[in-house]
Amino acid sequence: MAKLIFVNLPVTDLKRSVAFYEAVGATRNPQFSDDTAACMVFSETIHAMLLTHDKWRQFTTKPIPDAHVTAQVLICLSEDTRDGVDATVGKAGSAGGRLDPTPTQDFGFMYGRSFEDPDGHIWEVMWMDVEAAKTAMCGDQQAA
Repeated sequence: MAKLIFVNLPVTDLKRSVAFYEAVGATRNPQFSDDTAACMVFSETIHAMLLTHDKWRQFTTKPIPDAHVTAQVLICLSEDTRDGVDATVGKAGSAGGRLDPTPTQDFGFMYGRSFEDPDGHIWEVMWMDVEAAKTAMCGDQQAA
């Protein structure tokens, strides 16, 4: 079985967050969702668990930071094409997300943009031509 990732995110308004992630392209798994949490599925291996603050506090006593002010993680999703990056970021913007809170990256063989969800969590979206990236990285190593 492939390893799965469940990114847990504290959210202030669960319904708003579910609607946002559905607009970006995730689907809600009702089997692992209730009125305190929602499992949003991006792929067979990538899931975002949206947790109300009360639910979050069941897992840790650490304070919940305001992600509009501080950043602890940058979450990155891959896309199959450059256009896919722009499409996903565009969907986030149409759903009320803040676009490009981090600089756009365009290295030719790799392209990335980002968005913030309604709670300020930053998601990077990237595409990479793996073969071109390998060539570019080998060239950098030979130059050093």
